[in-house]
Amino acid sequence: MATFSVDNIDIDTDIRDAQWQIMSELNALVKAAVSAAMSEHMPQPFSEISLLFTSDEHMRNLNRDYREQDKSTNVLSFPTQNTVCALVLPVLGDIVLAFETIEREANERGISLADHTTHLIIHGYLHLQGLDHQNNEEAEAMEALEINVLEHLGIANPYAKDAS
Repeated sequence: MATFSVDNIDIDTDIRDAQWQIMSELNALVKAAVSAAMSEHMPQPFSEISLLFTSDEHMRNLNRDYREQDKSTNVLSFPTQNTVCALVLPVLGDIVLAFETIEREANERGISLADHTTHLIIHGYLHLQGLDHQNNEEAEAMEALEINVLEHLGIANPYAKDAS
């Protein structure tokens, strides 16, 4: 487990699946992704975010238990509800990422694991900020923010029709 700060935001990362260790730059990637996402949606100062890097099996259990979908997914976000803890230290919530799904998607699209992981961290962060994609209007707005943030990081538009 690692803890670091980006612009007065505490970030906890927990690697629960050894497969993630092939990404030696994971904490640097998290810092860059969260920092870039914060340029579009700044949380309250002195907030906290947790990222859990796990396996498809663990993600499937979380997705089944919390979303009633008995399958793995690439990323889940769990925004913090208004609890006493959140009132003392604004905890934005948790982002969970599943290695096998993310790796498979990156391979299918012909993009790097690092770029796809960065995109999904930004996607998860925006969910913690209250954005969603339940309808076309929401999806277009969220995608536009993601594209803009990724562009600042030098990462190609993942939604482009010609994106591999």
